[in-house]
Amino acid sequence: MNKYLLRQELTYRTSRSSGAGGQNVNKVETKVEALFDIQASLALTDAEKAIVTQKISTRINAEGQLYVVNQTDRSQLKNKLLAQDKLIEILEKALIPVIKRKATRMPLSVKVAIKKEKANQSVKKAFRKKPSLDSMNDE
Repeated sequence: MNKYLLRQELTYRTSRSSGAGGQNVNKVETKVEALFDIQASLALTDAEKAIVTQKISTRINAEGQLYVVNQTDRSQLKNKLLAQDKLIEILEKALIPVIKRKATRMPLSVKVAIKKEKANQSVKKAFRKKPSLDSMNDE
């Protein structure tokens, strides 16, 4: 993945941010939506495109664009940079290969320790119970 090329391929849309903020919210378009067309990208290889499309299909819209929205800051420029960073982070996480876990056996010492702890817990809980009438009659 070529980050420099990827940053150049991003397109942005702005709109008025929602929530509190008074006059600034009503006047200034600070909400930024970063869009990235995965299939038309030159920054990703074909294999990377397939992986990204499969792993983050919920974030891809009907036009095949990956989109990220940011409206946390009052500045449009800061929101643009944050959206850009967020989008790149999502792509990087998607491209990390999943390593399959090797199944291993639990050691006998661990099994014994678990049984011992269960027995201790059982004794502890038995002492918390109210004595039954049968145990009082035995004495």
